[in-house]
Amino acid sequence: MKHIGALQALVTADHSDHEPTTAELDAIEDEMPVIAAEVELLDAQIMTLDRPVTELDARRLRRARRKVLAARRALANRDGAISPEVA
Repeated sequence: MKHIGALQALVTADHSDHEPTTAELDAIEDEMPVIAAEVELLDAQIMTLDRPVTELDARRLRRARRKVLAARRALANRDGAISPEVA
């Protein structure tokens, strides 16, 4: 039986020492309003998992959904304005 310990590094490369690039960090920063809105929606959904939805919960969910949609729309509109138009 062959020992494959020496080949292990080639099979499973260690990516823990790689830092995100500036472009990746900028993309994350651009999407932060969407991420924050989605976290708020998730929090509102989690609060209603183990109990009946009250009127206040329903309003909180609607507000969080609208916030997510608004953040996605703003990101899409900004990306559309930045990227060149294809004729």
